[in-house]
This record gives sequence, C-alpha cells and structure tokens, in this order.
Amino acid sequence: MMYDDHYGLSGRPFQLTPDPDFWFDTATHRKAMAYLGYGLSQGEGFVVITGEPGTGKTTLMGHLLAEIDRERLNVLKLVSTQIAADDLLRMVCAGLDIDSVGMSKAEMLSAIERGLHTVARSGRRTLLIVDEAQALPIDSLEELRMLSNFQAGGYPLLQIFLMGQPEFRQTLGDQRLEQLRQRVIAMHHLAPMDTDEVEPYLIHRLSCVGWRGKPRFTNDAITGMHRWSNGIPRRLNQLASRVMLFGAIERIDTFSGHDVAAVIADLDSDTAPLRSIPTRAFEERFPEREAKPVAVEALRPAPAPEPASERLERRIGDAALNRRIGELEQQLQQQDAALRRVLTLLVDWVETGATPSSPDIASLHGTAA
Repeated sequence: MMYDDHYGLSGRPFQLTPDPDFWFDTATHRKAMAYLGYGLSQGEGFVVITGEPGTGKTTLMGHLLAEIDRERLNVLKLVSTQIAADDLLRMVCAGLDIDSVGMSKAEMLSAIERGLHTVARSGRRTLLIVDEAQALPIDSLEELRMLSNFQAGGYPLLQIFLMGQPEFRQTLGDQRLEQLRQRVIAMHHLAPMDTDEVEPYLIHRLSCVGWRGKPRFTNDAITGMHRWSNGIPRRLNQLASRVMLFGAIERIDTFSGHDVAAVIADLDSDTAPLRSIPTRAFEERFPEREAKPVAVEALRPAPAPEPASERLERRIGDAALNRRIGELEQQLQQQDAALRRVLTLLVDWVETGATPSSPDIASLHGTAA
C-alpha cells in the first residue's frame, strides 16, 4: 500500500481482517479475557460474549486460542448462519472426525458422545466455539444445551463459548431457553473504546509494523477519530487507513483535526446515496428511424463546497491513474462500437426480412464477444 512506503512500515497496521497479532488490551477486552479464562478454569457450562459488529469478538477469540494449551484442549469452531438443529449436529460430528452421512439424529448424538469420550481419554477437554450465535434458531440452541449434558465420571465432556451480536442477549431471554440460561457461568458485552484508549491503540498497531514515530496524531485528531468511529475498532481501522493514505499523498507527518475532518468528509461521501441516473441515446444509421433520447429527470444535489474526495482525486493525478483512465475510456469506446455494430446487423435483418447468413452470424458473435 502507498502509505506503507511513505511511512517506512513493514505491513498494513489498520487492515480490516481480524488478526490476533495486533491484539490490543482495552479495558473491555481485558475483562472479556478474564471471563473466558474463568470459564476455562471451570471447564463446564456456557460463556457468552456479545458486542456490536467490529468490536473485536473474532480477534478476542483468536487471541484466546493463541494463548491456550492445545495439548490439553480440543477446540471446535462453528460460524452460525441460521443452522438448523440437525445441521448443527452434523457440523459437530465433522469437528470430531465423525462421518455422519446417513445417520439419524439419535445416531449422531450417540456418535458425538462417543467422540467426546475418545477425546477425554486422550487427556483433553473439548471446547466448542460458536460465532455469530445470534443467527441460531431456538431449536439449535436447545441442541447445544443437550450436548453440554454429556459427562464422564461426573465431569462434563463439552464446554461451549457463544459469540454474538447484542440481539443475542434478547434471544437468551426467551422463556424456552430457561435451562440454557441456568448453565451460563459468565457473560460479557464488549463495549467501544474510550477516547483515551484511541491513541495507545493506534500507536500499538503502528508499532507492530515497524513504526518509528511517524506519523503522529494531535489531540484534536484523536478526538475526531473517536467521535466518527464511536470507539469501534473496525471503524477506527477504516478511518486510520484512509487518514494515512491522505497523509502519504499530502506528505503529512503529523495529523491535525482538520486533516481528519477532510478524510471523514471523503469517507462520508463514499457512502452517500446515488443522486442521479445517467442516460445515453444510441444512434442508428437510418435517419428516419433515429431513436429519440429518453427524458429522465435527474436529481441534482444542492450546491455545496468542493468535497474532500474531489480535492484528493485532483491532487493524486499521477501517471498510473491517468493511464488507467485512458484504458477505461478505450474500453468504453470499444463497447460502444460493438453495440452499434450489433444494432446495425439487427436492423438490416429486420428491414430486408432475410435470414442472416453464416458470415453475418459469425460477425455478430465476434462483435458481442
């Protein structure tokens, strides 16, 4: 990426893909880790972690899995997408290397219990992690509760961590899940970062890729970034990445609140709704049958100051961008010429009433390609 070179970084510090290597110990994540650690020490029941999208649930779990002893814990991971109860059991079977093809529900349950016993005899416990748990139907959640009942010698064979968005707490309030709620031994909601956590967070991620003090962020820049992101790590990463791209283009080493505001305006314009519908009239070679332009009323935005996105695009203007624009214009011209050729052939066939010849068909195919 362009700003990597400008700031002398070895990688992307603000990528949107969760990466445990960039783990940052905010107050809320530290508390969540404490609850997860407590749950593992108990070795039974359910631990529930919820949070808004982008608050770091996946990163949290990745950090946990990097810390645990895989010699003592067998981990199964599921990502829920409206999984029906039977399908959920089949996914658990797959995690335990059980071939469930053709099995009934009762047979799958028996096979899962045997599989859990096999893992236990090897000296390990089994942990099932379900991500996006808010998408699970009630029946599937009840099936998980039934799985948590499997025991050997009075000790549970399976422990379950449920990760979900805030609405999952409402799901758990359903009266049909009373028995599952009684098995929840810890629950935590990941809160957004506070303002005073933003700067350490930025510095930490920059330091992971070789940051040496450039760039820096002023206090008003930090405040603006927190306000726009609402303290959500993913949104903060999105903004920070664009801020640094802007800085690389403008040769900025210390970002002010004004710089951040310019980038925020650019980001907000990216997500603005479509304001107009472009139209285009195609000409035919017969004047008497010339197509008339279709009148479409375009919605025009009210006059406004030049947005930061236009100012940024105007300043980029390097040779690579100009070359790309030229290539796109050439492609559009070629497509326009091809479409005119197709229309001409179609009109010829309609006017003459003749069956198209093989060369014409070949020409048409070549034009459409």
